[in-house]
Amino acid sequence: MRSTGLFAPKILIIPGSLRTGSQNARLAAVIAKEFILADVEVTRISLGDFPLPIYDADLQENAGVPASAVNLKQMIAAHHGVLLVTPEYNASLPPLLKNAIDWISRVQSPHEARGQVFHERAFAIASASTGRFGGARCLAQLRLILTACGAMVIPNQLALSFAGDAYDDMERLKRSADADALKKMIRQLITVAGNMP
Repeated sequence: MRSTGLFAPKILIIPGSLRTGSQNARLAAVIAKEFILADVEVTRISLGDFPLPIYDADLQENAGVPASAVNLKQMIAAHHGVLLVTPEYNASLPPLLKNAIDWISRVQSPHEARGQVFHERAFAIASASTGRFGGARCLAQLRLILTACGAMVIPNQLALSFAGDAYDDMERLKRSADADALKKMIRQLITVAGNMP
């Protein structure tokens, strides 16, 4: 699965979990390898490198936007496409990821419209769960939140169910339906991100 055309977009992968042994960090690593196989430049980061307080409008008013939020927004702005890989907590996304999105949406440079970083790049979403739904309920919530921020979220997504048994000995997705869904999502993100204005 090679990228097509003269322009290969840069893709940023953000796992929404810091937990040791996280199924979503594992999936993010597998996805990153697939982008490399597609000859696409990919960066995988940890939200642990961008520590943020819980969003508080009074804190923002009194102290401004934290430097980590500005740095994370700049990291996103340096890429054409963003893939969020998130666990599901109580049928929704974890506070770590939601808080990061809330802060990023408040970062506004003088020459930018609010939320411009969301408007100008393509987003994809994926989730891994040891249960049978694969985080699908969380993905519905995440899609709604990103859309509310003005993001263009591609239709294809990956909800990896029974994630503890989803890989072969080479750390590849062993079920054909999962592997196909992954490839379709990656292909679509490359195409859409490469055609963003």
